[in-house]
Amino acid sequence: MEERLRRTMMFVPGNNPAMVKDAGIYGADSIMFDLEDSVSLAQKDAARVLVYEALKTQDYGDAELVVRVNGVDTPYFKNDVFAMVKAGIDVVRLPKVESAQMMLDLVKVIEEAEAKFGVSGTKVMAAIESARGVMKALEIAESTDRMIGLALSAEDYTTDMKTHRYPDGAELEFARNMILHAARAAGIAAFDTVFTNMNDMAGFKRETEHIHELGFDGKSLVNPRQIEWVNEVYQPTKKEIENALDVEAAIEEAHQNGSGVISMNGQMVDRPVVLRAQRVLRLAKASNLINEEGEFIEE
Repeated sequence: MEERLRRTMMFVPGNNPAMVKDAGIYGADSIMFDLEDSVSLAQKDAARVLVYEALKTQDYGDAELVVRVNGVDTPYFKNDVFAMVKAGIDVVRLPKVESAQMMLDLVKVIEEAEAKFGVSGTKVMAAIESARGVMKALEIAESTDRMIGLALSAEDYTTDMKTHRYPDGAELEFARNMILHAARAAGIAAFDTVFTNMNDMAGFKRETEHIHELGFDGKSLVNPRQIEWVNEVYQPTKKEIENALDVEAAIEEAHQNGSGVISMNGQMVDRPVVLRAQRVLRLAKASNLINEEGEFIEE
């Protein structure tokens, strides 16, 4: 899997010209243009054209560009995929995934579109929205080498489970852990569900802290204001950064000495410690806590 930060994936309704145009100014790691649930049946074709034109003409900076297409069982699916592949989208997100075959069906259409338009490298991700999808999470995660991540979509999932969202999130705990473990086993990213109550900042922060502790790469968002809140939770501490810099220095020293063994403070540094340190430094740089040289940036 490509190593990049995916703390925030911001939903942008594909039928909202202003939001589609301005999506790049908020600093989300990933921008997800939605052609599915947020778009009415009467606006499906117009939304597809709007997002296509935006992808061809707008500058979204370094953000990863994702589109949620309509499902494989809809008449809009193939047109969505062809248009987005032609526009050069980074990732196609398929909703309501319940099997590996659904992802393979998506990949087949992507391959057709890539061959037609002379492009390549389109990635995919799966949205898990049902009990069946949760139970098939590992199969889905390992379905294709184009896969970059699994995402939990809680509203459909809780409906399928005959329950609803609760403040403590207990109804999602099994699904979160299944999706997270499947993603880690497959070496891909895991994204948590949206938090829609913008009046409950404390609840949003509590939920984000929880999924960060579990190990999720990031969270799907419905409002630009939530980006800063997520980034604050994922921001490493000064102690974590200092330790990561020490690990980086130990790696450099080992390289200079031509040694295959990395040691720090008299102890061998193994691969998990190195990987953890590298992620801390990526987060620190993304949070503007240190510069590219590893020096702390004064506030």
